Amino acid sequence: MLGLGIIGWIIIGGLAGWIASKIMKTDAQQGILLNILVGVVGGLLGGFLLKLFGVDVEGGGLWFSFFTCLGGAVILLFLVRLVTSRRAMR
Repeated sequence: MLGLGIIGWIIIGGLAGWIASKIMKTDAQQGILLNILVGVVGGLLGGFLLKLFGVDVEGGGLWFSFFTCLGGAVILLFLVRLVTSRRAMR
């Protein structure tokens, strides 16, 4: 995903973060900036996890980058929900 540039990161990350927030039902709590942040951080997380499993993430292309961001964003939102729900239970 490094070849996309900053605009590509923002567009792909924003779209992936928005779809992930719809999947995880957190869209009402997030605005566009948080969707972009979740998507970009999700892309980094997804890329890191795929590299751990031996997947070559460098030459994946646009769709691969999008689905990497989407998967990472869903995992990120799940982890945030897990941490915040445990905090609320105390």
